[in-house]
Amino acid sequence: MRADPVMRLANPASRLPVTETTPVVFVVDDDVSVRESLELLINSVGWRSETFASAQAFLLCPRATVPCCLVLDVRIPGLSGLDLQQQLAARTDMPIIFITGYGDVPMTVKAMKAGAVEFLTKPFDDGVLLTAIGHALDRSAAAQRHDAETRALRGRYDSLTPRERDVMTLVVSGLLNKQVGGELGISEITVKAHRGQVMRKMKVDSLADLVRIARRLELRASE
Repeated sequence: MRADPVMRLANPASRLPVTETTPVVFVVDDDVSVRESLELLINSVGWRSETFASAQAFLLCPRATVPCCLVLDVRIPGLSGLDLQQQLAARTDMPIIFITGYGDVPMTVKAMKAGAVEFLTKPFDDGVLLTAIGHALDRSAAAQRHDAETRALRGRYDSLTPRERDVMTLVVSGLLNKQVGGELGISEITVKAHRGQVMRKMKVDSLADLVRIARRLELRASE
């Protein structure tokens, strides 16, 4: 279970040491005083912070390999916070928390509809921000686990021969072994042999599991 960040702030002795696996909180705000105060706050509870004065500077940093989130000011020079959010739309592993001193309802609605975790108006309570960051990091960790599992499944699928992929595609579509053989012009015995290899390589014990994997990989008949 994730430790309560607010409790760690109140109890310095409970802070975890920063390591290569420590979650990272990116902060993008053009106000240096805000960046510095957020850096101190984030580091005080055992997370690692990286701060940037602009969206362009942030986009140059390497992609994090640990759970992460982005604390983002809406109104920043150049590429705005909402524009940056659009560019990062595919990054499910990096939830966004917006902060602003000039928020309005339409802006908040737009940010939340686009997937923001929270929208906070300055000045905000430190505990509220830390709680939002904690939730965002939990979401990031879950997304990274899902991505890693999907990559592993894709690796198993890539290990199949072209014929095994054909058999798998037809089997998960609901065809019986005899029907698969008819489609591919091979015997039912050969289909059974290929099917056994598919089950072994994909590390599944049932057709239902194989169907779930095919859906997760979004396999098409042409693959």
